[in-house]
Amino acid sequence: MSMDWVKEYPGAVTVCDAQGIILYMNERAVKVLSGTGKSLAGQNVLDCHPEPARSKLAELLRTQSSNSYTIEKNGVKKLIHQSPWYQDGKYAGFVELSIEIPLTMPHYIRKPKTD
Repeated sequence: MSMDWVKEYPGAVTVCDAQGIILYMNERAVKVLSGTGKSLAGQNVLDCHPEPARSKLAELLRTQSSNSYTIEKNGVKKLIHQSPWYQDGKYAGFVELSIEIPLTMPHYIRKPKTD
């Protein structure tokens, strides 16, 4: 399977390097995040965000940590997940996934299997 599946994935996928330079945006990310219909690849992700989001992203880059939250805008709820990615075991930056989710959704607690 080719990794080109992410190009047309219905959620926004943005990848930046360890310094915050945007390396990749799939079609949905370009449409939703750029505002111009043009990729922001090559720009620093910090320059694309106002405070306090800018400081939060800088902290994620510095600490190589994950962050997840939900947002709602114009009646559309999204799950945002920002997570580090690695190349050959070395921190390489972070990936942001933005996925539309229902306004209400079930939550299940799975019990671990017992032997």
